Amino acid sequence: MLWAVLCVLLIVLVAGAAAWSARRPSHDRPWAGEQALLPAVTITGTQVHVRNVRDFAYGPGTDFTPAYREHTYYLDRLERVWFGLSPFSRDWRGPAHAFLSFQFSDGQYVAVSVEARREAGEAYSIWKGALRHYELIYVIGEERDLVGVRVLKDDPVYLYPMRATPEQARALFVRMLRRAQQVEQRPEFYNTFSNNCTTNILQPVNQIADKDIPFGLEILLPGYSDRLAHQRGLIDTDLPLEQARRRFEVNDRARDALAAPDFSARIRA
Repeated sequence: MLWAVLCVLLIVLVAGAAAWSARRPSHDRPWAGEQALLPAVTITGTQVHVRNVRDFAYGPGTDFTPAYREHTYYLDRLERVWFGLSPFSRDWRGPAHAFLSFQFSDGQYVAVSVEARREAGEAYSIWKGALRHYELIYVIGEERDLVGVRVLKDDPVYLYPMRATPEQARALFVRMLRRAQQVEQRPEFYNTFSNNCTTNILQPVNQIADKDIPFGLEILLPGYSDRLAHQRGLIDTDLPLEQARRRFEVNDRARDALAAPDFSARIRA
């Protein structure tokens, strides 16, 4: 009897593994509204043209008003990169979302966020993310959208200025957007541990950094990635870490500025 039960379990496991390995990533699914469109990136010389720049306005609960923009960014005007970090809880920093934002001398800001692409009505799960359950999406959007949506959920949001030359910031921007092009042209699976928001920042950063940042605990638990960045002198501040966290948390300023046309400048004031 025991042998028969073990055989059935083995068959179920093999069938499940076969179904898992046969699953293929796709851009053709009934996506959640805020992740319905992929950005379309064209890079020509020093100009970067992006369609489907997300600029949603969020209301109470899950309400939102969708809007997409089309922008051209000029690399010779890119002057600074910011590291965004939003832990999922104030009680434990471990699980978190990380993203980058880029500042231009003409007053433009654009955020780049790598996310698990969810289907309509689907919630994010760390464990499902390890099992080929989600595709990967690059969201390119206005800071008022990508910062605002998290602030309205009362998730802490930190926006750290990074120590990078304009040349390094430009190289990082181009690498991030070429990766967005790659994902648009060929879908791939998100993975909680190996193909997520933080690893997709780590890889291009290491391509331009003087010294590689190793894959470690702060990458697996990205809520602590600001500690790693601070230890390595990548955050442009002389403040101790805890003071830097208080200084660069933008929640209060962001709530007050959600309707302001100069949102990005005001959250940095």
